[in-house]
Amino acid sequence: MRVAICGKRKRAFIRNKLYLMIMLPEFYETHFKRELGRAEYLFLKILINLLQSIKTVSIEALATALPVPILFESRRKKIQRFLSLNYINVEEIWFPIVKSWLEIYFPLNQVIYLIIDRTNWGCVNLLMISVVWDKRSIPIYFELLNKLGTSNFDEQKTVFNKALPLFKNYKTVVLGDREFCSSKLANWLTEQKVYFCLRIKKDAFIKMESEIWLQLKHSGLSPGVSFFYQGIKYTKSSGFISFNLAGKWKRKRLGVAPEDGWFILTNLDDLDSVIKAYKQRFDIEEMFRDFKSGGYNLEETNVSGQRLISLILLISLAYTSATISGQKIKHKGVQKYVGRIKESGRTVRRHSSFYIGLYGANWVNFINETSELVSELLTLSPNKRPFYQQGQRAMRLIMSAF
Repeated sequence: MRVAICGKRKRAFIRNKLYLMIMLPEFYETHFKRELGRAEYLFLKILINLLQSIKTVSIEALATALPVPILFESRRKKIQRFLSLNYINVEEIWFPIVKSWLEIYFPLNQVIYLIIDRTNWGCVNLLMISVVWDKRSIPIYFELLNKLGTSNFDEQKTVFNKALPLFKNYKTVVLGDREFCSSKLANWLTEQKVYFCLRIKKDAFIKMESEIWLQLKHSGLSPGVSFFYQGIKYTKSSGFISFNLAGKWKRKRLGVAPEDGWFILTNLDDLDSVIKAYKQRFDIEEMFRDFKSGGYNLEETNVSGQRLISLILLISLAYTSATISGQKIKHKGVQKYVGRIKESGRTVRRHSSFYIGLYGANWVNFINETSELVSELLTLSPNKRPFYQQGQRAMRLIMSAF
């Protein structure tokens, strides 16, 4: 005897819900409807949903999947024209959303950690400011450098001048690796009343109370050792203020120690605050992985210039939308239906909120095409009916997160 697990009315509900599913928070929708024409608004939503589904920003792949009934070449050109629109840019599309996002998710008494970093592939050299959030970082402002190699102070100052006004009401701490260790940047951030933790190179020189300059690699830092010096000089040039210096080298574990310790230039007042802050710098590495091979395969695109910035903007919209949805799924307690959960004794989570949001949508979306087959399959195992019913409830809860 077959037991019907999912009747026609329930299947119809699932289909209708899936047709309406969009991975866009309400405050995104409000801004898009206000700032974009109806055609641009609809096309933007279609592109974001395509990104979440096919997980690549290759123009060819997007054009192949674009569900608009026109020739392939016409679809490809339509996407290119959209990405070339001058008002599809960070300041007009993304900044207002960032402001709303900050108001919703960041209380005014919360410390905000900004990361400056650079990534490159092929001939692309991208400088980015991002915010640490939920063990990832969220892009805030990004620019393409018209050169290869490291950024300079003027380029760094330019991106900060764009991003910092968004955080004027927050205590902000800037985190940067050894590319961003210039005394010019540290001095300028101090003038902006912004805190910072910038890792400096071990061949750098500092001066403490005496007139002797000490090279950091001779400071005595070794595995298991840490220190905090106040009022040090970091440059022999005049005109720069004093900073603090934190040193930290993790102790050996199982006989193995990290290859290098940290020397961190800062204007924070104690070692613990500095180390707690700087540890979060590595969240941007996870974000870049999500943007590239671990998520949207950004490196596969061949576009450049304005179109590339627009693509990164689309990824940022999709990325934050998936993260917000993933947080909702976790709050509903059904993330175990999407991916493996953290085992007892494991110190780090298996999957980010981004992963849960992205693949949670993929999981329930397949119902749209396979609901009849799945319904018949479930009738063949009536003894598993309670588990199937729990899973169907989880699907409905996941759908409600979007």
